[in-house]
Order: sequence, then C-alpha cells, then structure tokens
Amino acid sequence: MSAAPATSVSPASAGQAQQARLAGFGHYLLAEWTKIRSVRSTIWSLAIFVIATLGLTALFTWLTVHAIQTGRAPRRSAELATDPVDFILGTGLGLGQLAICVLGVLTMTTEYSTGVIRASLLAVPRRLNVLAAKAVVFAVLIFVIGEIAAFCSFFIGKILVSPVASVSLSQPGVTRAVIGAGLYLTVLGLFALAIGALMRHSAGAIAIVIFLVLIAGGLLSLLDSYDWGAHIHAWFPTVAGGYITAAQPAAGQLLTPWQGFAVFCGWTALLLIAGGYVLDRRDA
Repeated sequence: MSAAPATSVSPASAGQAQQARLAGFGHYLLAEWTKIRSVRSTIWSLAIFVIATLGLTALFTWLTVHAIQTGRAPRRSAELATDPVDFILGTGLGLGQLAICVLGVLTMTTEYSTGVIRASLLAVPRRLNVLAAKAVVFAVLIFVIGEIAAFCSFFIGKILVSPVASVSLSQPGVTRAVIGAGLYLTVLGLFALAIGALMRHSAGAIAIVIFLVLIAGGLLSLLDSYDWGAHIHAWFPTVAGGYITAAQPAAGQLLTPWQGFAVFCGWTALLLIAGGYVLDRRDA
C-alpha cells in the first residue's frame, strides 16, 4: 500500500488564509463598535466622566488656589509647588475614573443581563475573539476620550494654579504624566471589563472595582511602615498604575512610573486571560 501524498500549502494560500482571518477579526471589531456605541450606558458614562472630570478639576483647583491666596491652606501651597500636575490630575480624574470603571463593567455584563451574549457567541465560533474584539474597541475608545480629558484638565488647572504655581508641558515629567493619565484610564477600563467578564453580574462587579480603586489602596498604605507591606502596597494594581500620572515620584516610591504602569498592565492581562477562560468554559 502506498502512502498518501502529503498536502502542501503554497505561500499564496497561506497569505490568503491570513488575510481572511484578519478580515474576519475586522468584522468582529465593527460588530463590537456597533454594540458599544448603540448602548445608552456608553454615552451617559462617557458624558458623566468628561463633565465630572473637567468640572471637578476646575472647582477643586479654584477652591484650593483661593484658600492658599487667603492664607487658609499653607500646606496646600507646598503640595502645589512640589507637583502641581499630580494635584491637577488627581482632583478631577480621581473621581471621574469611577465612570470609566462602571462603563468597563457594563460593557461586559450588559450582554449577559440582556441575553445578547448568546447571539454574539453563536455568531462567533471562537469565543475568545469576542472578548479580544471587545477589549480592543473599548481600549481605543477610552484612550481617545481619556487623553482628551487629561489634556483639557491639565490646561484648565494650569490656568487656575498660575497665581501660586507655574507648570508647563515642557517641564520634566509633565508630558509623560498627562499622557500617562490617559493610559492609566485605558488600562483601568480594561481592568474593570475583565472583572465584569469574571463576575458576569453588574452590581457585584462594580462594587468590587470601586472597592479596589477607592478603598483597597488606601487600606494597604497602612502597611507602608513595614518593608513587606510597602512592597505589597506598591505592587497593588491601581496604586502601581497611578504612579504614571505624577510628574515627580513620591518619597519612598518603590517603582518608577513606567514600572508601575507595567505592573498594572500585567495584573490587567492576567484578569483578561482569566475572563477569557471563563467565557470559553462556561455556558452563556
């Protein structure tokens, strides 16, 4: 009996198959973009984020500068002189980021609550492609909106703090901090999306994300008096990621801004992998 001849694949056929896969993923991206822009929660969350970020930046910065000028907050004067960018970005973006957290969770969990996820998985045989396309579209959207909000916040704050502090994009670390704020928001949104993929329930996932962003980091800072506790605090996802939004490192900071951002990206990647595993294994 003669052996069956081996089937060879020409380079042209391999190239066509690769193009077909890319075209297929392009359709997935278009489908996810259609879904995310047609949901009201996306528009409302982004509107709240922009309005809250810019409004709170202007309000808190003006109040602080006014208090400094009237002699009611001398300590704030030293903080502004040390790192005005960290203060400017921290006032509005610090609270506005909650809207990004909520949107990240809802981007994933809304499909489960409405049952749309079943249609999505029926249309796409490979479930991981659904999560990958959703993550890419969401990341690009948040990056664009986040950078716009970060630069607008900076310029609003720059004008308001000018009577007591001078800051510009040309100063060391300032441009990196402003761009880093948009990068931080992007990864934070993916962080929330991954938790939504794991939890599948909006209320529980939102509660967990808000706890991790607002409360857990502050609680872990109580351990800074111990060497091991300081490392745990520094490597906590949102704490490490936040280092990139400051122009000057804090006293005793264990990670550089880019190291901290890499740690945050690593945590987010692990959560996305876990979310993909759950999506691939569990029934919708």
